[in-house]
Amino acid sequence: MSSLLTSEFLAALLSGAVIAGAPLLFAALGETVSEQGGVLNIGLEGMMLFGAYGGFVVAHWTGSSWIGFLAAIVAGLLVALLMVVFCVRMGRDQIVVGIAILLAVEGLTSLLHAAQFGTSYPRLGAVPTVRVPWLADVPVVGPSLFGQPAIVYIGIALVVVVWWVLSRTNPGLHLRAAGWKPAALDNAGVDVLRVRTVAVLVTGALAGLGGGYMAIVVAGVFVPFMTGGMGFIAIVIAMLGRGRPLWVAVGAFLFGIALSSATSLQLAGVNVPTDVVQMLPFVTVILALIIFARQSYLPSALATPYVRGRR
Repeated sequence: MSSLLTSEFLAALLSGAVIAGAPLLFAALGETVSEQGGVLNIGLEGMMLFGAYGGFVVAHWTGSSWIGFLAAIVAGLLVALLMVVFCVRMGRDQIVVGIAILLAVEGLTSLLHAAQFGTSYPRLGAVPTVRVPWLADVPVVGPSLFGQPAIVYIGIALVVVVWWVLSRTNPGLHLRAAGWKPAALDNAGVDVLRVRTVAVLVTGALAGLGGGYMAIVVAGVFVPFMTGGMGFIAIVIAMLGRGRPLWVAVGAFLFGIALSSATSLQLAGVNVPTDVVQMLPFVTVILALIIFARQSYLPSALATPYVRGRR
């Protein structure tokens, strides 16, 4: 037990939590925007996976992680367009379409990867880290939290941006109205479908960035099906966050701890079966739902297509 209280173990746990939690943060922030607008984005993991593939391929071609991140955003947007067309514009069932998108993207990325790389798995170089002066020198916490790649700090900044937009701006008010009272928003002269379209596209961009982070920063390689349920965990985080970006960030960090615990326990010399460690994130999801689900609330028009004139 004493090995779990060492500075090495705590530093590895915190650093791993940030690294593993960052893709969840991007995706869950995007899902928060989508849900507040009334769209349940079950295809979130598909957007992450396509972002991971697109980001990795472009970063591999160009040698630039930043161009790879931009490509991941574009890839996520392309998948989000399917949600826009079928769910927002055509009013199809959001859950059915989301699952179909996920299955299609899983098959497409596997096919593209096999056609392009065959059985090889080329790797990317390590992404440079940015040390925050003074803070990075704090024992244990400093190197773990303030010596991360720049994209992590962008993710933290996005938490503030999303909070400000949702709670302090007219577009944020329109977004919440599209999720809670779309008819009232329509009567006020605001195009509900346009608001939901923008929300889904923002979700696709952030989910794609989260997938790109996984492939470029965390793994340095693309592997088919590499998201492994992360999109669904992000959906749970967004639901439990109740539209509050700060709580979404806290949830992403806590789930990041669960995801990084395997490496940290190995460094501490704790012999835990791999299968048990791999179960931790999903056990955490179940416990979080049991403890907090009754206190969460979702927009009343969530997953309900809006048809003008229908109440």
